[in-house]
Amino acid sequence: MSVPADRFFHVIDPRTFDRQLLDELCEITSRVRTLAKSPEGARLLQMLLPDRRAMLYFTQPSTRTFLSFNNACHVLGIRTSEIRDPAISSEVKGESFADSIRTFSSYVDVIVMRTPEPGRAAEAARLMDMIPRPVPIINAGSGQDQHPTQALLDIYTLERSLEGRGGIDGKVIGLMGDLRRGRTVRSLCHLMRNYADVRLVFIAPESFAMEDDIKEYLWVHGIPFTETIDLASTLPELDAIYVTRMQSEWDTEGESARVDLGRFSIGPAQLSLMKPDAIIMHPLPRGGEIDPAVDHDPRAVYWRQERNGMWMRVAILLKIFRRDDQLLSLDLGDFTAPGETVA
Repeated sequence: MSVPADRFFHVIDPRTFDRQLLDELCEITSRVRTLAKSPEGARLLQMLLPDRRAMLYFTQPSTRTFLSFNNACHVLGIRTSEIRDPAISSEVKGESFADSIRTFSSYVDVIVMRTPEPGRAAEAARLMDMIPRPVPIINAGSGQDQHPTQALLDIYTLERSLEGRGGIDGKVIGLMGDLRRGRTVRSLCHLMRNYADVRLVFIAPESFAMEDDIKEYLWVHGIPFTETIDLASTLPELDAIYVTRMQSEWDTEGESARVDLGRFSIGPAQLSLMKPDAIIMHPLPRGGEIDPAVDHDPRAVYWRQERNGMWMRVAILLKIFRRDDQLLSLDLGDFTAPGETVA
């Protein structure tokens, strides 16, 4: 059974997403959030995919991504199985990665996977495209390479947070921290080609600057960007700043500890330099790069961003299994209390 080329199936690489699909996913996400607020809507969501099963194959540590996917499945009535330690799979007996993935596909309808090695999800998707019963592969993070579903929830957070100012189009967005090893910022950069007149500012220590392949991609797609190590002079022009931690799990010689995080952090002093309607994002977990005192500032949206992850991943599953049309045809007014606004 081959998969039609125009069908939304695997979620591997953010470069495959166009503006129409991004807008559709954002609309589905908002509708899911509205439905989930009422008992009737939550029950309706539970009945959309009760016949489906998912494998959560996470061989790299994860809290938010794992829990959000697991709960996204539960929102839709999908039953889940999980492997979070390769030591308990048959790979320790010498089974190949390909054989493990094909085994999983015999029992479930979708495989969500996170691995410390880059390219594993793409490899699994290619395998699925060659077998009689392919199942979708969702990349939940592959090495230092890509994290497409994080980028999708980041787009949703940006669009919702900036909707009163026209959304993402025309905005100046700062990306700060360990950009060289940060797969979240790499994936978000790839999606920026879908938005008009966006300008990016990379704020990072020189040894952790954005990789050349991303800068080449931005240049080819006509997305202007600048690089700086001076946060203070940059903050006043930003509409959003996406802060990331030092990715110390990829250290080979303790290089993260040698970075002066004070120059690449947000605290009360930095808040005073920002636009009153700018937003602060972070994929979490955080280290010292965001002072907890910032949490109480209305411009800090990273806890909302985390919550958005579950709803966006519900939308992704609905799109994969082609239940999104059913959701989009609903009158949401039937699921909101009098006086309550639709999300």
